Amino acid sequence: MKRRNFLKVATPLLAWRAGRTQSDPKQAAIRSSVMLWTLPGSLEEKLEQAARAGIQSVELGGEHLDWDRAELDAFRRTAQSFRLGIDSITAIPYQRMDEFSMVNPERREAMLAEVKRNIERARRLECPVILLLTGRRVEGVPRKEQWKSLVEGCKRCGDLAAKADLKAVVEPLNDKVETPGYFLTTVKDGVKLMREVAHPHVGLVFDIYHEQVQTGDIIDTIREAADFTRIYHVADVPGRHEPGTGELNYTNIYQAIQKTGFRGYIAMEFEPTKDPVACLIAAVDQMREALAVP
Repeated sequence: MKRRNFLKVATPLLAWRAGRTQSDPKQAAIRSSVMLWTLPGSLEEKLEQAARAGIQSVELGGEHLDWDRAELDAFRRTAQSFRLGIDSITAIPYQRMDEFSMVNPERREAMLAEVKRNIERARRLECPVILLLTGRRVEGVPRKEQWKSLVEGCKRCGDLAAKADLKAVVEPLNDKVETPGYFLTTVKDGVKLMREVAHPHVGLVFDIYHEQVQTGDIIDTIREAADFTRIYHVADVPGRHEPGTGELNYTNIYQAIQKTGFRGYIAMEFEPTKDPVACLIAAVDQMREALAVP
């Protein structure tokens, strides 16, 4: 939605929400979230849909990038009025990840400056996690040098996050469908990265859809990456739609996640094929049934 429009609707939304009697969701070790870009409508409509579906938290993929303090505060208050947390925001925007590349040392200072800006936004939103994208491979530069730059960039971002009492997470993406040329394409390489970075404030996003498209072997990789995974993203393959539309057995996947002792957010990041709220309700109900959590 256009700048300032959200501020115009925030106050009436807060008043409307304050009149409702829905109780706070019970806190479980594994909690539900949704990437807001997957839902249609304005920001307030997205939040309402998430709340109607019983989601506990939301993630921002870039909606926040040009918000001023008043807009950040308005969004936080309105999310809270729906009893929704904000569990992560993107700190290196997808649309500009070449400009803020982690694998190109010439772009490192610009990358760190962007991360600093988004750390301040995260703190304003009372959000505990920033999400990092590595950027695309740099033509003509040996992979070894790009890897070294990525390791150093992760350490520097981890230091920034630590000063703000936040966590940073790096997300592998497939380069076969959505993100041609992306550098970090598998969770297995993400595990290798985490072992080299060895920073207590840096972890991984395990996007199940991207990992299945790139390599498969989801459940074994869940076990391998358990020590470093902070957030899971959910969609089925092919098509990136809701669980049950493709080849993945999400009941088995959720139970494998639970067996690792995971504590954190599982975020729905699928493009719904039917009514978005109905799809979200079905997806979250399946997750909670598999985990036997409220």
